[in-house]
Amino acid sequence: MLARHAAGVVVITVADGGGPAGLTVTSFTSASLRPPLVSCWVDERSETLPKLRSAGLFAVNILSGGQPETAARFAGRRADRFAPPTRWRPGPYGLPVLDGIAAFLACRPHSILKAGDHHLILGLVVHAEALGRTDDPLLYHHGAYGRFLPAPSEPAAAHER
Repeated sequence: MLARHAAGVVVITVADGGGPAGLTVTSFTSASLRPPLVSCWVDERSETLPKLRSAGLFAVNILSGGQPETAARFAGRRADRFAPPTRWRPGPYGLPVLDGIAAFLACRPHSILKAGDHHLILGLVVHAEALGRTDDPLLYHHGAYGRFLPAPSEPAAAHER
């Protein structure tokens, strides 16, 4: 049933001594405005989770509608997700920033809580940047990636009745 819930798609990235690491997340959301907190859920079997636990900072790369291949690459069990064709650069605080994303957040880990077979990661946003992408966000729904299509708006006269 939860596959019927559409979700935005982000890639969480970290930089550590062994090179960059990252994973696709569809459970990302804003958690608080004061202080500015975001959250996501990470499977306890994730290879990236130990790096998230020990990192002083992590990045949230908000994917744009044209990046389903990027989402799939970071969702898989591929050894080096940052190898070509992935394009990225070191960004603020040395965090990995993926090319073509809509926005970027740098976060300090605030809390990590275990719940069942996942961990809730809460991050304090220390830097936010819109990267000029104006295309629709990438969404995940019913096991597939797709784009947002806004509903056609009604003529103004229809609202006045």
